[in-house]
Amino acid sequence: MVSSLDGIIAKKDNSISWFDTSHNYDKGVDGQDPEEFLKTIDCYIMGSHTYEHALELSKSYGWAYGEKPTIVLTNRNLTTDKPNIEFYSGNLNKLVNERLKPNYKNVWVAGGAILTKELIRQKLAHEIRVSILPIVLGDGLLFFDNIGQEQILHLKDTAAYKNGMIELCYEIKK
Repeated sequence: MVSSLDGIIAKKDNSISWFDTSHNYDKGVDGQDPEEFLKTIDCYIMGSHTYEHALELSKSYGWAYGEKPTIVLTNRNLTTDKPNIEFYSGNLNKLVNERLKPNYKNVWVAGGAILTKELIRQKLAHEIRVSILPIVLGDGLLFFDNIGQEQILHLKDTAAYKNGMIELCYEIKK
């Protein structure tokens, strides 16, 4: 997840212009090659709002998830022309344990605070990666608003990048 320092993952208008940063942090490292990182992902899951936002962005930037299997969780009747996209409305535990775990090593939740919180609540997520950009937005969709339970985390890794972004990787303690 990408977040502002104040924990906001989306502006109210869903714009992403705040993702661009001209900040320079001399002690930071160069960012990981996005192409290499994306090769490690076997499958994506996302909520329907993230899917619709990604579709809108794809008009300008292309479909960010390539040909990897993508499962969109929704109760609505959505359509796609992409053969690698599947819509799912059912038990999240069953999806993760019966379909995803046996078939994929690295499943990535592509955005979506509602879906992410539910995966954490049901103890179906193994780690949380959040990239914090050097900006305070002040208003918008919070990543962890009202998650409703305490969750102990173990810090696995951190990185500070030259563009001022900080990446935190936490293992979720069961």
